[in-house]
Amino acid sequence: MSQLVTGEAVVLQVRIARMPTRALACAIDVALQGVVLVVLISLLAGFLLGSESSEALAFALIFIVVLLVAVGYRVVMETLTRGRTVGKMVLGLKVVRDDGSSIRFRHALVRTLMWFFVDFAPWFAACPGIVASLMNKQGKRIGDMVAGTVVIRERHQAMASPPLFVPGHLVQWAQSLELSRLSDDLANAARDYLARYTDLLPGPQIALGEALAAKMAAVTAPAPPTPIIAPAYLSAILAERRRRELIRLSTHRPTPTGPFAPSYAIPAGPFTPPSPYGAQAPVPAPTPFIPPPPPPGPRPPTLNPQGWATPGSNESQWS
Repeated sequence: MSQLVTGEAVVLQVRIARMPTRALACAIDVALQGVVLVVLISLLAGFLLGSESSEALAFALIFIVVLLVAVGYRVVMETLTRGRTVGKMVLGLKVVRDDGSSIRFRHALVRTLMWFFVDFAPWFAACPGIVASLMNKQGKRIGDMVAGTVVIRERHQAMASPPLFVPGHLVQWAQSLELSRLSDDLANAARDYLARYTDLLPGPQIALGEALAAKMAAVTAPAPPTPIIAPAYLSAILAERRRRELIRLSTHRPTPTGPFAPSYAIPAGPFTPPSPYGAQAPVPAPTPFIPPPPPPGPRPPTLNPQGWATPGSNESQWS
């Protein structure tokens, strides 16, 4: 894996194509070019033999055909397909610029001319390109260095995210960890190691795990209360780091600033949706009921529970 920095200062993780893979792709292209040359020269020879043409004209036509196939094939293919030839398509390779963007006609032309006249030229014993590719950390040949390009692998299996967990007896220790000095680069390196853990040989598996655990212990505190193997130690720290990051993202709501910031304030706490019925008016306190005064004149008789008039309640009316 290698890193390419784009024009917007974004770091891209890419897989660089090495010399053996590039040599196989080049062999496929050369074989295809050879077949096309044989067919075209055979057709051209039949045409020239059937007509009375001079030897110089025949030589010039053959030279143009060879030049178009040898040089034009790569330039046209890499320009139209944005960095691919037939051999690169078969093996999943692609030519990109040093910032990760697609190449243009000038990049394809420079790469092809340097390939034809310098990197694999017969008068240089076809070795400058091989030597440069083996010595460069990104596998670049001289044509790539001059054109500012690099060949990457497009088809590769994506690494699965490793399962991160904290052992039950280390939960309290993980929650007390100081992780402010843990950098993203070290955390990503530990995550990549756990993702590739089963693919490593036993020797590098143990050595790399202990090296990462030592680096992790130097920037975190306190130490685990009980002995723990390096993969479990790294997994516990990464799991706790991810847990805190999720909590921070769920509770922190940054307030936007600038000319496009909204005029209203965004609450910092959890969002509570408003009532779908709008604001309700306050309900007034109940007023005690006061019966109206009785009308003037004789009062009606008072009835007992059985419905009979109570004696003495209105004797003048019932006498």
